[in-house]
Amino acid sequence: MSDPLIIEPSKTADACVIWLHGLGADRYDFQPVAEALQQRLHTTRFVLPQAPTRAVSINGGWAMPSWYDILAMSPARAIDQAQLEQSAQSVIDLIEAQRDSGIDPARIFLAGFSQGGAVVYHTAFLRWLGPLGGVIALSTYAPTFNPDLKLSPAQTGLPVLVLHGSRDEVVLPAMGRAAYDCLIQNQVKAQWKDYSMAHEVTPAEIRDIGDWLADQLG
Repeated sequence: MSDPLIIEPSKTADACVIWLHGLGADRYDFQPVAEALQQRLHTTRFVLPQAPTRAVSINGGWAMPSWYDILAMSPARAIDQAQLEQSAQSVIDLIEAQRDSGIDPARIFLAGFSQGGAVVYHTAFLRWLGPLGGVIALSTYAPTFNPDLKLSPAQTGLPVLVLHGSRDEVVLPAMGRAAYDCLIQNQVKAQWKDYSMAHEVTPAEIRDIGDWLADQLG
């Protein structure tokens, strides 16, 4: 995987957000968002990784940046599980690198849009067992959540902000809500917010993320 884009804050970093882009995008996609958030989060580093370029079955096999192959769209996404696991491991490697650089893992957040959010969900609730600051899930779904999901005390204590567009026709709101409902059923401290938008990011959403991060970081 290519090196991530790292956006340093104006002051010495004591917190970090690892933010994964969506299918077909790249590590620069959320650079403007990160820079906007840093205007109020002066000690938060943003790490924006780049997905590998690979063939995507639902797009006719065309190669594009993707965290995993999507084999079919319905009734639920059929995905390449091995590629998802590889992407989750790359996120774990980034968490560990930030931890080893001196950032307390309890101040490391995972954020992801669409397919990137699915990787974040999988990493935070099925792979990573240590402390984290929280999860921001944007216009996404959780292909590996199921009714038998069993979480550790650290995972159930993880704050999660779930954001979705009410007019999203790419990842239907019901898919986002299903992931949220699964977290709530497992006593996770998740918060749901929806917006009158399609499969996108809006200024109001970014303001809400800034407020939430500021609250978590104290």
